[in-house]
Amino acid sequence: MLRIKRMDTFILQSFLPLFMMTFCICLFIVLMQFLWRYIDDLVGKGLGVDVIGELFFYAALTMVPMALPLAILLASLMIFGNLGESFELTAMKAAGISLIRTMTPLIILMMFIATGAFFFQNNVLPIAQTKMWTLLYSARQKSPELEIPEGVFYDQIPGYNLFVQEKNRDTGVLYDMMIYDVSRGFENSSIILADSGKMTITPDKTHLFLRLWQGESFENLKDAATGMKNVPYRRESFDTKEIMLKFDANFNRMDEQGMRNQYVGKNMAELQATIDSVGERVDSLGGVYAKDLREKPVLNISPYKIRYVDGNPVKELRRPVAITTTLDIDSVFRGPSSGFALNYLNQALTKVQRQRQEYEFTALSMADDMKTIRRHAIELQKKFTLSFACIIFFFIGAPLGAIIRKGGLGTPLVISVLLFIFYYIIDNMGYKFARDGKLPVWQGMWLSAAVLLPLGIFFTYKAVNDSVVFNKDAYVNFFRRFFGVSETRKVEMKEVVMEEVRPDVAIERLATLRKMVAAYLAANPAKESYIKYWTTGYDRDSLMSLRDEMEEIIDRLSNSRDKMVIMKLMDYPVLRWLWFIRPAAKRWLGLTLAALFPIGIPVWIAGRSSQARLRHELETVDSVSSQITTLIENGKDKA
Repeated sequence: MLRIKRMDTFILQSFLPLFMMTFCICLFIVLMQFLWRYIDDLVGKGLGVDVIGELFFYAALTMVPMALPLAILLASLMIFGNLGESFELTAMKAAGISLIRTMTPLIILMMFIATGAFFFQNNVLPIAQTKMWTLLYSARQKSPELEIPEGVFYDQIPGYNLFVQEKNRDTGVLYDMMIYDVSRGFENSSIILADSGKMTITPDKTHLFLRLWQGESFENLKDAATGMKNVPYRRESFDTKEIMLKFDANFNRMDEQGMRNQYVGKNMAELQATIDSVGERVDSLGGVYAKDLREKPVLNISPYKIRYVDGNPVKELRRPVAITTTLDIDSVFRGPSSGFALNYLNQALTKVQRQRQEYEFTALSMADDMKTIRRHAIELQKKFTLSFACIIFFFIGAPLGAIIRKGGLGTPLVISVLLFIFYYIIDNMGYKFARDGKLPVWQGMWLSAAVLLPLGIFFTYKAVNDSVVFNKDAYVNFFRRFFGVSETRKVEMKEVVMEEVRPDVAIERLATLRKMVAAYLAANPAKESYIKYWTTGYDRDSLMSLRDEMEEIIDRLSNSRDKMVIMKLMDYPVLRWLWFIRPAAKRWLGLTLAALFPIGIPVWIAGRSSQARLRHELETVDSVSSQITTLIENGKDKA
């Protein structure tokens, strides 16, 4: 029977409030990004609070796929960072509870969240995107709020340019007005000058009503000047003039059906149906195109011939016929007169141009259909990528929090943002590759998952095994060992000695170490040939035995009360086995690598240098052992 333990309840109670908080923060941030992107389409339109609120609500729903993975990453980093910082993870491990067992309730929760994200992508997001884009396009089509500036031309009234020198904000009267009417075209424009005027909007908000005082109007009568050399115009002076201008200030919603038919407004079944129908059309068009290429006559000769079988016509491919006579092409091209050649060229050019246009039209039609298929296929893959991204980000954030052991909003927030930016760049790059057809759709849309999945596996493995990931010294030591950089040995004199050094035993062990060094130097030549280096190299096992013997001697002699002996122990080098000393453990592998000539030459040169350095270190071991032997013997004589 499944039982929820107190630890599982504790983990869930710690995670859920944190997750809700980070989700709201991330959703707010991406919603601000949406606002900054489309603020020019919303400002100055006089939209109501209800319309703005509705648009932001649907925009928030469409931003959930971007905010949800980031919230999971940040929350999992913070919760396990807090547990590690307060040593609760350490206590759980001491009690025999592994990290995977600690993560189990959250893993189950992530499964439910991933399932909910899939249904959200399939059922809720298409409706939200349809309504959001419909509202946004409707807001773009709305006329801007009427606010006539002073001293500049105002062109937001369709077909008119209006200039006002000064206006009285209390009475609404406009002074020194100039109106350019270009609604009938620039060549038939008219100009109205007025000393003052007042503008109001009709109750139905579909027209502007202008009452002008003390002015003149000039109208171009080019339409009435047909056949006349000079274009007449009409001038009118007025004391009062009233003008009605068409200006729709209402907010008119567009029909959602047009957006519903786009790929953003379809669920999985509708996307797949569109992909199948458009794919069938592409296949049929390609079949017709291929059939046309196969059956189209060349030089008025059809590649097929008709043969009747039992009175029924049957198409048969013509067999190639060997040409036994020589045809004078030049004489046929010239014809009986020079005009025939020009006629032939014009006919050939016309046929080629017509054929080229047909091919281009066919190619453009197929390219549009293929683009439609790719866009629908991308949207279909998005139904699954969000759920998978939630799981991946959890398996990155939770182990990473257990490794860094830092809670709060500081370090986890920085790491989360950096990882999410990396994910966003890879995901956007894969999306563009899939959209442009440079990669198959499934490869482009799953590119970010393929990149982050190994990262999640690596962090989980390191956290479970308590491996060092962010320790700078570990990486420094690795590269130091790989490139053979020497290390400094540190030996400190002990205040309390548990086991005294026996001089006779120490001298005997030092003599044995010197014999091992001499035997190793004799068995491994100073200069190895190219083939010898790749097939044999330096003996690793003997070197490891020699190193273990030396380290054991140093450990025992560190109990010495002689300060000179302790200081001399620090002269022992730190022996390491480097890859360059013996690059191939098997002879067949060495012969294979040696065959990569001349690529193996630089490795051989680097290996010779590493071997020379090793021989110098072994000679130092022999020299230091001899000096320590002398110090011990002198101390023995004094005693």
